[in-house]
Amino acid sequence: MNARLLRLAAAGLIFGGVAAASAVAFAHGDVTPQAVDTTGLEKLGEAWRDSNPYRGNARAIEIGASAFNQNCARCHGLGAVSGGIAPDLRYLDLGDVGDEWFKERVINGSIRNGVTYMPKFGESLGQEALWAIRSWLETVHTE
Repeated sequence: MNARLLRLAAAGLIFGGVAAASAVAFAHGDVTPQAVDTTGLEKLGEAWRDSNPYRGNARAIEIGASAFNQNCARCHGLGAVSGGIAPDLRYLDLGDVGDEWFKERVINGSIRNGVTYMPKFGESLGQEALWAIRSWLETVHTE
């Protein structure tokens, strides 16, 4: 190959690497929530429950698995196995203790020093979808 072609190839590799790294760096927090079909789940109303009303509900777990993949896996990893961008949700406490943290985080998101680490999902997805996700998360829990 001639020198000009080698320089162009090297520039292309560098540009591609920078573009890929930028996509990863700016992806976190820039999330458009995907609608979740909660057909088959009891409607919970406007006031958020303090604990998961769907715990152990097979339909909620099914919905939650799909909803997690659509809305959470981008940052928290497939199967809730984090790749390091966001917390590994398999270690989230079971029961009401974990419910309290989960509820606070999905409603309010996480912003530190003006940077969005997790957007607010409470209004956009609603508590039926989010408690369904929590129900699924408990099925993949790890100590």
